[in-house]
Amino acid sequence: MRLGIAQINPTVGALEQNAELIINAYRELVTAGAELVITPELAITGYPPQDLLFVEHFFERSRAALEEVHRAVGQVPLVVGCLDCNKTGYGKSLYNAAAFLLAGEEPLFVHKRLLPTYDVFEETRYFEPGKKVTVIPFRNHKIGITICEDLWSPDYLPSTLYHIDPPTELVAAGATLLLNISASPFQLGKPAARIEMLRAQAQRLHVPIVYCNTVGGNDQLIFDGHSFVVDAEGALVATLSGYCEEKKVVKLLEPEPVENLPDNDMEELYQALLLGIGDYTKKCGFENVLLGLSGGIDSALVATLAVAALGADAVTGVLMPGPYSSQGSIDDALALVRNLKIKHQIIPITSLCQELQKLMTPSFVGYKQDVTEENIQARLRGMILMSLSNKWHNLLLTTGNKSELAVGYCTLYGDMCGGLAVIADVPKTLVYKLARWINRKQEIIPPDSIEKPPSAELRPDQKDQDSLPPYEVLDAILELVIEKNASVETMVARGFDRKLVTHILQLVDRNEYKRQQAPPGLKVTGKAFSNGRRFPIAQQYV
Repeated sequence: MRLGIAQINPTVGALEQNAELIINAYRELVTAGAELVITPELAITGYPPQDLLFVEHFFERSRAALEEVHRAVGQVPLVVGCLDCNKTGYGKSLYNAAAFLLAGEEPLFVHKRLLPTYDVFEETRYFEPGKKVTVIPFRNHKIGITICEDLWSPDYLPSTLYHIDPPTELVAAGATLLLNISASPFQLGKPAARIEMLRAQAQRLHVPIVYCNTVGGNDQLIFDGHSFVVDAEGALVATLSGYCEEKKVVKLLEPEPVENLPDNDMEELYQALLLGIGDYTKKCGFENVLLGLSGGIDSALVATLAVAALGADAVTGVLMPGPYSSQGSIDDALALVRNLKIKHQIIPITSLCQELQKLMTPSFVGYKQDVTEENIQARLRGMILMSLSNKWHNLLLTTGNKSELAVGYCTLYGDMCGGLAVIADVPKTLVYKLARWINRKQEIIPPDSIEKPPSAELRPDQKDQDSLPPYEVLDAILELVIEKNASVETMVARGFDRKLVTHILQLVDRNEYKRQQAPPGLKVTGKAFSNGRRFPIAQQYV
């Protein structure tokens, strides 16, 4: 059978636009010879629709969009991700569903059975789990449709979450082919892990599996695509590209040369961040972005990513030298501007700092100079950038990394101002690694921005390591804290200094209030500061 895989990029809530996207992909694949076409999970609504599902008439409008798609379907069936109504009278009112559409026939709905509610997922908030095992006869096959988590092996989940095994039940009911429509977000290493998991599932179940993943950025989540097909022995039959829309017809019994396999973490991270920046910017209605350029590695990396995602003409860098800015940092920022060929402005803030400090002097009488004066500089920069963002209708990109955000080495209403935190889930050590990878063929990021000791330059001769341990040590501790929820005792047992670990944990806890006021950040690791990590602000657990 010739299967058409529509790896498309829906926009959340754009129901009519998504319907048109699906229809165009369907027609293209049918013209190319597809005998059955599949789309990703919730292709009609976009994923995740979150509380849009509670909005009055949202379901009805989504059903109207599905009916429009159905009218365009001919004698080649289409499997499309959509919503369905729960008519049982109990439980949640909606199902996460797949509709099997064929001209002249009523839609056949299959409901998602395993609803993830961990990390960034909260599907039990919205959906009722499916109960039925449905096998659909078509041509020489009996098709079992699964939706994302339904086909995931327990070995790849955070723990043993479910009491049922949908693919095993489908095969027991006679399924000879499993389709999986998915919206599986990116994290480092996940594209390759998915392939290995579904290869193992095919070998275990002795049936071919067709996996269609969505692609695109929706808020903090990045969906990387990387759809593929494996045969009943678990061999890869076909792959689709990552980080872009692609429509492809695959012959189940005719393996093709397998390309585009994910095998380079830095390439994957780079492409994911570009997709996240590009889609967030465009789907939020912006055409241009701006950011502050300090001459340091973080802002240099974000500017480089923005140019690669949007083009140099869409990016403006703003230099705001202050009383402690070094000439070297100014030169590095200007070198980056030249390398990237972006627009820039220079707005000095030294006189503004002096005026504001003079204004505040009567209120500061009796208090020693401290971090307050440093934050004044950062907040003036934040005000300038937000003013430009308002006036130009540009999206302001923030440049703080995950390590800084974790311990609060950032200024609320200062360098945290903005609409998208591009590298908020990229630890500082990974920032360096990605910057060097970008520079592997030619100099884009100035070498001094990478090699010099990092500094906020908010006081004389300031260095990050005045306040923080070396980033290699800090990031190792933070990975245990954030990804593993490790205790002090566990980290001490791994060789970390107790006093340091306790201090870092206190910083992480103390700065939760900042993170909850930060702009959305693109998720690229196993655990980001976002919906996937929810800690109270007012708490005293030690």
